[in-house]
This record gives sequence, C-alpha cells and structure tokens, in this order.
Amino acid sequence: MRKKIAAANWKMNLTLQQGEALLDGLLAQSYQLQPHQEVVVAVPFPYLTMAVQKLQQVPQFYVAAQNCYTKASGAYTGEVSVDILQSVGVQHIVIGHSERREYFQESNQFLAEKVDAILAKGATPIFCCGEPLPVREANEQNAFVAKQLQESLYHLSAEAIQKVVIAYEPIWAIGTGKTATSAQAQEIHAFLRSELAGKYGAAIADNISILYGGSVKANNAIELFSQPDVDGGLVGGASLIVEEFAAIIKALP
Repeated sequence: MRKKIAAANWKMNLTLQQGEALLDGLLAQSYQLQPHQEVVVAVPFPYLTMAVQKLQQVPQFYVAAQNCYTKASGAYTGEVSVDILQSVGVQHIVIGHSERREYFQESNQFLAEKVDAILAKGATPIFCCGEPLPVREANEQNAFVAKQLQESLYHLSAEAIQKVVIAYEPIWAIGTGKTATSAQAQEIHAFLRSELAGKYGAAIADNISILYGGSVKANNAIELFSQPDVDGGLVGGASLIVEEFAAIIKALP
C-alpha cells in the first residue's frame, strides 16, 4: 500500500517559540497511525534542528525542509545543500512549490536537478506541481501538469520515481476565492497517476503517493482523502493551528 501522508508547510511563518509551541501542541494529541501513514512537517530552515529534536523519537513523524540547492557544497551564499540538511537529521525536502516557481522563477529543468541532488543522497523529494488560474480557465491543466512531470521527473528510472512524493497544488484555488471540489481533486490526481502509468506502468504508478495541496482543512480532509487517488495533503494555513492539523492527521485513510 502506498503511503498516506499529512504534510505541513509552515512557509515563512511563526517565530521559533511559536513553532516549538505548535509542535508541542501537536504531540500532545493522541494519534493511532498505521504503518502506511506518515506526518511530515516542513519548517523554516532555522527551526530544523529544533523540529528534529522534538520529532525524531516520534514514530512516523518526519521533518522536511522547504527547499534545497542543486550543489553539494561551495560558494553559494544563502543556499542550503542536501548534505547540510541531512547533517541535522532531515530526509524530506519540498521542492517546486508554486511560490518558488512564481517568485524565484524556478524552472522545470532546474527542479529536475534538485530531484537528482536529493535522490542521489537517498533523501525524499516532495515534488510540487499544479496550474495557475488562466491555465485552468482555458481547460489546459492536464497538458500543463503533464509537462511539469515530463520535464522534471521523467528522466528518472522506474526505481527512482517510486521514491518521489508528488504534491498537486491547484494554484487557481489558493487565495482566489475559488474552491476546488473533491471531485476536481480526484480528477486531476487520477490524470497524474495515468500519466505516470503511461511512462512507468500501472504497478509503479500505483505505488507513488500524490498529495493534494489546495486549502486542505479539518472540515474537508475526510472527503478529500476518501478519493481513491488522493493520498493525503500538503497543508498550508491549517497546519499552523494545532486543532486543525491534528484533525487532518486523524483524517488519513
């Protein structure tokens, strides 16, 4: 069975003290995670060590970085390598988030290099994809996300692609007042899996976790996660509220 994952993306939020309090609040909740279920918390770089210390002894809870660079070391001021992240106990790395693509012009080709850098060290990339509003309104979302997969992931072997977690973000439904339905989430997730099946075969595609990153909240998590091709969520704002994210964790199928 493929992994079902509740992933928190704190983005550029919270002070260290607020982050500590949030993790303490989450850990004070009672969970009954099954072997196929995981919780991943992507925190700002300065909080990684704190988060690892709090979560490293908690079964099926993991800490993620929100980004990395393609090089292992060198004169790249302000960047952080996979080696550095692993040295503080981090094995999951979010890459290609829509905000990184939009604000920092990260291309599909550049993200392919990041995927390779992460996999070369045995870490887990959480690869984000998704379309903006004009693409959705033109009904060109399938071709758009297919190109993201093709240019960033399809150079990988069948063995390597199964080590990637994919997170689909309906950028058009985030902060626009528009809402993606669970049926729309299932539709695009099923398309993504069919694309992977076309490249790697159905058995491999069925082994890849695809998370939904479109305003997952406590009140819609159960419905979203019940969709056959939705394997959990990459959660933004709701992950900053203990009760909300705890409920999302408990909604994992």
